[in-house]
Amino acid sequence: MRAEIPTLATAGAAAAPRTPEASPAPAASLADAHAACARVAAGHYENFPVASLLVPRAIRPAVRAVYAFARAADDFADEPGYEGVRLERLAEWERLLRRAFAGEAEHPVFVALADAVRRHALPIDPFLDLLAAFRMDAVGTRHPDWESLLGYCRLSANPVGRLVLHLFGHRDPATAALADAVCTGLQLANHWQDLGIDTARGRFYVPADALGRYGVTEEALRAGLVDGRFRALMGELIGRTREMFLAGRPIDGRVRGRLRAELRLTWHGGWRVLDRIESSGYDIFRHRPRLRAGDACLVGWRALAWRS
Repeated sequence: MRAEIPTLATAGAAAAPRTPEASPAPAASLADAHAACARVAAGHYENFPVASLLVPRAIRPAVRAVYAFARAADDFADEPGYEGVRLERLAEWERLLRRAFAGEAEHPVFVALADAVRRHALPIDPFLDLLAAFRMDAVGTRHPDWESLLGYCRLSANPVGRLVLHLFGHRDPATAALADAVCTGLQLANHWQDLGIDTARGRFYVPADALGRYGVTEEALRAGLVDGRFRALMGELIGRTREMFLAGRPIDGRVRGRLRAELRLTWHGGWRVLDRIESSGYDIFRHRPRLRAGDACLVGWRALAWRS
């Protein structure tokens, strides 16, 4: 993953990392903090937009602050420049988070986040869940079965959806459960899209029992071997991921306006990534699926018609 945020966290991914505690960031004005988070959001590389024009102007700064928080933590867990200090950096990030929720923040990301907390009464638990997931990534946690992987997604993906719902004023458990299914589907699609990148870094998200069921080894994943066994494995994983998307699809009837449009685009974007994986013959090692201009048109049309 790109190291967009560590500049804000007073460390570059290519340089020897320094903790915020050892090299504290200067106090930031609120305007400067929001501008810093906006730059991070603008420089992201994921398939789906961050704080797009579909997000009401009043909550865009909060969305960008949440993204900046998560982007930095993800980089601490993932980027080579933090090898050996990953857990230390994540622990410091949690300390800064708790200070922000207590109304004490100097670091640009947390100045912006503290403002979002004040304005929108954001809960701290989703942020703590994200940090728990990043710690799992930092130590290379493997998943013995599908339930373990879904448990990881509950920490790594679902909190983001719940925070977005909160910002849009949706607090009911039924809507949150549907958002969880969509967010888990997006996380899984990202795992299969980046399978080659992750395995090269020692990250294995494919459940061990599924590997065993199809006779696929971790060594074969590292080597990028695409054979009948691997294709059968990926067929199951993609099928289960589509089930998650379908389970969350009724959220369309529970939200309105711009959030509804954003969710439709996101849902169909994730579904299209799965299409891309299948159309490549599951060879994600040599043909990492990405959404192109033609895909954007198709996703937009399907979102307008709300059909898969």
